[in-house]
Amino acid sequence: MKNLYKIFALLGVLFIAFLFINADVLEINSDPGKNTSALYEIKALKVPTNLTFAGEKVPIEDEDVLERVDRELLVNTYWQSNGLLNFKRAHKYFPVIEPILKKYNIPDDFKYLALIESGLQNVTSPAGAKGYWQLMPKTAREYGLEVNENVDERYNLVKSTEAACQYLQEAYKIYGNWTLTAAAYNAGMAGISRVMDYQKVNSYYDLYLNAETSRYIPRIVVTKEIMSNPKKYGFVFEKSDLYNLTRTKTIEIDVEIPDLTEFASSHGITYKELKLNNPWLLEQNLNNKSRKKYFIEIPV
Repeated sequence: MKNLYKIFALLGVLFIAFLFINADVLEINSDPGKNTSALYEIKALKVPTNLTFAGEKVPIEDEDVLERVDRELLVNTYWQSNGLLNFKRAHKYFPVIEPILKKYNIPDDFKYLALIESGLQNVTSPAGAKGYWQLMPKTAREYGLEVNENVDERYNLVKSTEAACQYLQEAYKIYGNWTLTAAAYNAGMAGISRVMDYQKVNSYYDLYLNAETSRYIPRIVVTKEIMSNPKKYGFVFEKSDLYNLTRTKTIEIDVEIPDLTEFASSHGITYKELKLNNPWLLEQNLNNKSRKKYFIEIPV
């Protein structure tokens, strides 16, 4: 009987505690000044004071620069789905881009330029720029890429990275500054030089620019900061969550391929696998009357 009394007493205490807890929750959630859950918060972020791009300091002490960087920090931290996709795709494609940048003596930070340009996807801009590095047709051809209805090497990660590196090398010779070089990648060398001459300043951070180019360097810098410190910005993942590049073997071709489906089948793969690994092949055949050498990636 004593045990029964104890059980009833315990249940009574639990019931009273339950009422108090729920009363507190109801009281918090009934706050007329708040339209969200009591636990929902959007936290302001502290802008790091030691941000750099390609070894060049970002002048956070400038109020305008601080606001621009703060904006990108907020947008890119709280755009969680895009942030996670950046980590996933970077794991797949950065190992291809990094050694090419090194080969051309371009700072490693420029891999983040490719990331903000395309999200490391073969996308097309409204202006007609295409590929991982968002090259315009004229620029791509100037730096040795083939661009036509049958083949578009802007979609070739290795070749487009090499073309971008050559452009960046040329821009750096003009400006002697990697920040301005990156800005010129967005606005064009002629465009950046024109506004520098008109405004009579020689620093990207002192230029009054259009909205896109004003955001360009802060976006790169913030993307680098977040991707260098994922846990600091709330991104949690395991290596197994990231994407990986398909292992391939390279086949050299110097003849026409009248039917890419048959070509793929002859190498033990599907047309889909061929196109995914060689997106620069635009049509269902490869025209090659000039007997040019092409290198086709075959999954193994």
